[in-house]
Amino acid sequence: MKMMNRRTFAMTALAGASVTAACGNGIGGNGGAAIDARVDQTLNHMYSQYPNTVDLKGKAAGMLVMPLVTEAGLGVGGAYGRGALLVDDITVDYYSTTKANFGFQIGAQQYAHVLFFMTQDALLNFRRSNGWAAGADLEYVFTDQGDSLATETTTLTAPVLAVVFGRAGLRVGATLEGTKYTRIIP
Repeated sequence: MKMMNRRTFAMTALAGASVTAACGNGIGGNGGAAIDARVDQTLNHMYSQYPNTVDLKGKAAGMLVMPLVTEAGLGVGGAYGRGALLVDDITVDYYSTTKANFGFQIGAQQYAHVLFFMTQDALLNFRRSNGWAAGADLEYVFTDQGDSLATETTTLTAPVLAVVFGRAGLRVGATLEGTKYTRIIP
């Protein structure tokens, strides 16, 4: 019997994580209607659990809502989810989010997140990009535990604000750095 080396094991784990992430995001193939329904549920939950987000919504030029992102990893990991970009409460585009990472990690988790584009320039840069990657211009407005939301005057000057919530699973942390967003046709 042939022994599996670490590289083969890691690649197999990545493939399994990718399949799990793609299949387990719960949105299915019903197109835009299913994504829109999930977005509405996610926003209702966020507004009820974190009332300060209603104020953010009022000040934002647009919001990217990712209702369910599945992330898994064993040394090598990945994440996948689908959502919608809303401007003035109207869906203007659909997006997927993907993430790949490598390092000491094990487990899986699911979470929702919303990006608030606080300036027209930030929103236009996002919409014009072929694949926007979350990075240094992203500011988080939640505690590490995800149990409360804090919006300070300094935070509100950031071009893009992120709220990550509804985490479930056996993996520590949920960050969006290195996450890529791509426009899709559902």
